[in-house]
Amino acid sequence: MRRLRFLLRPGWLVLAAVVGLFAYLCFTVLAPWQLGKNSKTEYRNDLISNSIHAETVPLGEVISADTVAAEDEWRNITASGRYTPDATILVRLQSIDGAPSYEVLNPFVLEDGRTILVNRGYVRPVTGAEAPPIAAPPDDTVTLNGRVRLSEGTAPGRDPMFENGANQVYSIDAGPIGAFIGTDLVNAYIQLEPEQPGGLGVIPLPQLDAGPYLSYGFQWLAFGIMAPLGLAYFVRAEWRERRKETPTAQSSVEPEPDSPDVPAVARESTVTAADRSFGRRKKPEPESVPLTATQAKMADRYGNSR
Repeated sequence: MRRLRFLLRPGWLVLAAVVGLFAYLCFTVLAPWQLGKNSKTEYRNDLISNSIHAETVPLGEVISADTVAAEDEWRNITASGRYTPDATILVRLQSIDGAPSYEVLNPFVLEDGRTILVNRGYVRPVTGAEAPPIAAPPDDTVTLNGRVRLSEGTAPGRDPMFENGANQVYSIDAGPIGAFIGTDLVNAYIQLEPEQPGGLGVIPLPQLDAGPYLSYGFQWLAFGIMAPLGLAYFVRAEWRERRKETPTAQSSVEPEPDSPDVPAVARESTVTAADRSFGRRKKPEPESVPLTATQAKMADRYGNSR
């Protein structure tokens, strides 16, 4: 456990927190976001595919309580009534076929007295973001063929405005637009088919493919799994390095031969090795033997013993 105490250092704690937060966001926010977009795209494509072969119906059959059911979006409809020419609204910041565009909306009064927005198509800006002159729609009663669409909603801070001499919005949302122009609108709009009265540039249908959202969702799930595994790999590598360093640090400090921590056998072998380094082992001193009386007299006479 002592070798794993490095995980409690601030740097490792911060790294673990960042990895944990990233994995949490991958599983709870990022992957569901992309998978949700994939589900919505598939649902929209199914509605468009079904509408291609479905029978065209009067608009009144799909409008209930001034709104349209979600399963009826993209239905082919017909609607009879009159345009309101003096209430043109431009949808800004649009891109049609890869080029900047304005979509053009006009209220359309149905024969039953209700009013719905009609998306007449698009025009291209002439200079920078300046919209070109827009032809007025016919002022007599006409019958339109188109597809019924649901309101798109409005992002916060993107309210309708009057700019450059025209009413402008960021999205087609019947509620805010109706409040802006002072008209009660059905909570939906009509997108015109080609060659319709009052029509402009035709807005193409979305391509019927799911897009990259499913693969993006799986990628975020994979990232959420790989991030903790990567952290675990680096922790294991660091722990193995510390295991290698610990015995080396202990063996680098050797006790003295005379230290009480060294066994007697080890001290004897150490002394023997030291003696051998000087040639051979030192002989022990001979023990002294007491002299006899005669040997003592001879030592006195000659100065040493024989």
